[in-house]
Amino acid sequence: MDLRLHNTLTREKQVFSPQNPQRVTMYVCGPTVYSYAHIGNARPPVAFDVLFRLLRAKYGESHVLYASNITDVDDKIIAAAAETGRPVGEITALYERIYNEDLAALGVIEPNLRPHATEHIGGMIEIIQTLVDKGHAYPAKDGVLFDVPSMADYGKLSGRNRDDMIAGARVEVDAGKKDPADFALWKAAKPSEPKEARWDSPWGEGRPGWHIECSAMAKAVLGETIDIHAGGLDLIFPHHENEIAQSECAHGKPMANYWLHNGFLSMDSEKMSKSLGNVKLINDLLKHYDGETMRFALMSAHYRQPLDWTEALLNQSKATLDRLYNALRRMDVEADDVDAPKGVMAALCDDLNTPLALAELSALATEANKAEAPEWPKLKGRMLAAGRLLGLLQQDPEAYARGDAGDAKRIDALVQQRIDARKAKDFAAADQIRKALADEGIEIMDGPQGSTWRRV
Repeated sequence: MDLRLHNTLTREKQVFSPQNPQRVTMYVCGPTVYSYAHIGNARPPVAFDVLFRLLRAKYGESHVLYASNITDVDDKIIAAAAETGRPVGEITALYERIYNEDLAALGVIEPNLRPHATEHIGGMIEIIQTLVDKGHAYPAKDGVLFDVPSMADYGKLSGRNRDDMIAGARVEVDAGKKDPADFALWKAAKPSEPKEARWDSPWGEGRPGWHIECSAMAKAVLGETIDIHAGGLDLIFPHHENEIAQSECAHGKPMANYWLHNGFLSMDSEKMSKSLGNVKLINDLLKHYDGETMRFALMSAHYRQPLDWTEALLNQSKATLDRLYNALRRMDVEADDVDAPKGVMAALCDDLNTPLALAELSALATEANKAEAPEWPKLKGRMLAAGRLLGLLQQDPEAYARGDAGDAKRIDALVQQRIDARKAKDFAAADQIRKALADEGIEIMDGPQGSTWRRV
C-alpha cells in the first residue's frame, strides 16, 4: 500500500519514496524552551508522531530515524533569563523537561534524536563560512546576513511575493542589509547579554540566527538531504524558506524531498493569542483531561486542516475513548497478534487521514460489541493494532475504566464506606452511596470476593 503525502513544495499529494528504505529520515522543528508549551504547540508532535508510527510499521522500527530539535539559545530565552535573574541553562533545562513530560502524557514517542542548538554551534559557523565563501552571505555591522537575491529560486516553498518576503524578514533595514529581505545567520553579541549565550566566531562574539540552527542540526544528525521535513503552517515562511536557502546554497542539493505542514489550532473559533487571554497550556490542560483524550481531540481533524479546540470537542473525544475501552474490556480474552486493519492503514497512508482512521477504529468497536466470544481474540487484536498506529488504547482497559489515581482513591473510600454500612446493617446509607456513585456513572459490582467498581 503506497503512502501518499501532501508536499508543500510541489503543492500536491505525492507517493512517498525514501532515498533509502533502510534509512528513512524525518526532521520536525522542535520547541524554543523558555516557557510552557501551549496546546497549539502540541499539534505538530502529535500529527507527526502518527507519521513516525506509520513509517516504522511500513519500513521497520530500526530503519526510521526521526529527529526533533531543542532550540536552547534564542532572544526569548535571553529575555526570560534577564527577567527572572536565572541562568539561561537553568531555564532551558526546566522547560525542556516539562515539554518532554507533557508530550509523553499525550502519547508521543520520543524521537530517535534530540539535537540541541548549543551542541551544534561549530556546525552552524561552518555553514555560514561556506555561504560567505560562495557569495551567498556577507558580514554586516550586527553579524552576518544571508544575501537573498543570490538565490535565484528563493521563495519556492511559500510562493510569497517580494513584498511579503520583505515584511517577514527578521532583521531591521538599518542593520547594514544589501537587500530588505536579507536575514540573519549570525548575530553579534550585545554588551548586556550573558556570557553563556555567546560564542566566538570569525565575525566576533555572538550567537546563531534562528534559521541556521535547524539547517546545521538536520545536516549533522540526518544528512545534507533528508526525506521529510515537517512543522506547523506558520513555519513555511520565513523559517523553512530560509532553511532551504541556507542548506541548498551551502550544499548544492535539496535540503528535503517532502515538506509537510500542519494547520492552525483555534480556541472556540478565535485565534489563540495572549492578548485575548485564551492561550491554553498543555501542562494546565493535563490537570483536567487525560492525555489520551487530548491526543484523540488533536487527531479528530485532518492534520492539514484547522482545528477548533473546545470543551465540547474534549468531551466528545472522551466519550468515544470510553466506548473504545469498554469494547476492549468486554472482550476479556488474550488478544491475537495481528496486523493493523487495512481500513486504518489505508486511511493513514492517504496523507495521514486520522479522522477516517478513527472512524474505522470506532467501526471495529461496534463490531466487537456485537461479536460472540470466539471472535474476541481477533477483534481485540485488530483494535489494539490500530490503536498502536494511532497512539491510542495504550492503557489497561480496567485501569482506564477506574479513572485517574486520585479519583480512584476517593471512590475506593466510598465503596469501603458502603461495605462498612452494610456490615452495620445500615442499608439506607449503603443504598445512598450506591446511588451517589451511580449518578457519577460508576457501577458497584458485588461478588463472592467482595465489592469492586467500574465506570460505565
